Amino acid sequence: MAVSSHAVSRVQVATDTSFIEKLNTSWHKPALLTFGFIVISHWGEHLFQAYQIYVMHWPRPKALGMLGLFYPWLVQSETLHYGYALIMLIGLWVLRKGFAGKSYIWWMVAFWIQFWHHIEHAALQWQALTHHYWFHSPVPASFVQAMGFPRVELHLVYNTIVTIPMVMGMYYHMFPAEGEEQHAKCSCAWHAEEVPSVAAA
Repeated sequence: MAVSSHAVSRVQVATDTSFIEKLNTSWHKPALLTFGFIVISHWGEHLFQAYQIYVMHWPRPKALGMLGLFYPWLVQSETLHYGYALIMLIGLWVLRKGFAGKSYIWWMVAFWIQFWHHIEHAALQWQALTHHYWFHSPVPASFVQAMGFPRVELHLVYNTIVTIPMVMGMYYHMFPAEGEEQHAKCSCAWHAEEVPSVAAA
């Protein structure tokens, strides 16, 4: 049975597709859902920590979020916070190619905010590793903390202002503006024609 060169080339292209390309095309939807779950869970931890302080009136050293109830040593580690900041930065960068138009703009706003957030955590991690604390602080302190912003509130704000443009990016990705649909290379968009009507049911 003869196989056309065109068919062979198509198979070759499919097998040559890189992991990153798949994350931004055929795997984009599950990748975004997984990444979104991680981001919202982390944001929830910061919200719960604020709840512990402002509603339950726990002392700040004891208010470590949900995870801190079971693993306080882990939450108190700068490595955990830096690792998460780095993973989020990488996730935003890697998944950016699946976006276009307005969704891309919002997604990159989230990336650049997270880039600075990552710098703050890198400074904290460096101080924790070297035991050389900056700004005359007895503990690791970030640049904005040195300006007088408490750590709990600061990182709650950071995670909030990263999450909001990220959600906006996902919204415009799922519901693209007219003329941007053709840029989508994944199945994330909700197309009206895919939703069965009541009359057709």
